[in-house]
Amino acid sequence: MLRPLHPARTPAFGSILVAAASVLLLAGCSGAMPGATDPTGPPPGSEPPAATAAPSEPAEEPIPFEVACDELLSADDVYAFNPNYGADPGFEPSADAVVGIVDEAGTACGLLNQTNGAVIEFGVATPPAGALETRRGDAALGSHVVPTYGTPPDVEGYFSRTGDVGEAQVFTGPYWVVIDSTELIEPGDAQSLVAAVVANLPAS
Repeated sequence: MLRPLHPARTPAFGSILVAAASVLLLAGCSGAMPGATDPTGPPPGSEPPAATAAPSEPAEEPIPFEVACDELLSADDVYAFNPNYGADPGFEPSADAVVGIVDEAGTACGLLNQTNGAVIEFGVATPPAGALETRRGDAALGSHVVPTYGTPPDVEGYFSRTGDVGEAQVFTGPYWVVIDSTELIEPGDAQSLVAAVVANLPAS
């Protein structure tokens, strides 16, 4: 008995058709044929543009405060504090805060005890607003508030003691005042000096 003839099916040909359809389907999903370049992107081999850095804010310049030492503390002010003290002719700032006064273009001075050789460093500066606020914040964090130095917000007073060195700091108007010495054991030891310096400051 004769069997009906059927066209022969070649498995290899069917596999080729499936593979071609898969390639077309994938190309349709990506929106581009394999190997095509993005017309909106940079040409091959080109470098991306360098990012432009934002301009930085200019640093605030110190505001010079130059005044004679005997205008900050007169001979009478010093005598009232302790008759053994007088101007220190060889004074060089060494206390960190007093060096900071110099860094802020302020005036730094020294008093020398003629009996025991102790030195009292003091100084005044008028830092720009940002620097003044930073100095005030540092004093508040590292010192104790001293109400007797003045009434906030017109006058803010602080005192700290590190080792055998006491330090008073006062902020009033644009002024930053520092008094530093081994002679300052407690806040009251600097009271008369603080009051004299603040009273002698030019009106702001």
